[in-house]
Amino acid sequence: QVQLVESGGGLVQAGGSLRLSCAASGRTFSSYAMGWFRQAPGKEREFVAAISWSGGSTYYADSVKGRFTISRDNAKNTVDLQMNSLKPEDTAVYYCAAVTGTTYYLRSGAYDYWGQGTQVTVSL
Repeated sequence: QVQLVESGGGLVQAGGSLRLSCAASGRTFSSYAMGWFRQAPGKEREFVAAISWSGGSTYYADSVKGRFTISRDNAKNTVDLQMNSLKPEDTAVYYCAAVTGTTYYLRSGAYDYWGQGTQVTVSL
């Protein structure tokens, strides 16, 4: 089992940057592929980015491609999401998620473990 704790959210002006971090407990962090999802008020949770167990493969939603970068450090049990050129439509609660195995998925239902979320608010 793994526990996930996100941090790094906050309020930022449009065009600014934030870096989210997700810290995982346990000694088998490298056994999980990781994903970031987000949920805006009144909307369904949506996929943002994912990374394979080794970090060698990543995937992004079209809406964030070129602006967000996902990375992981298996020695530190962390996965980060660097968010640049933020837009008001990026405002949401961002969640870190883990799925057992080497392969990531785009659908939220595939993930086994979730963090509590961190709020990101982008103002005009």
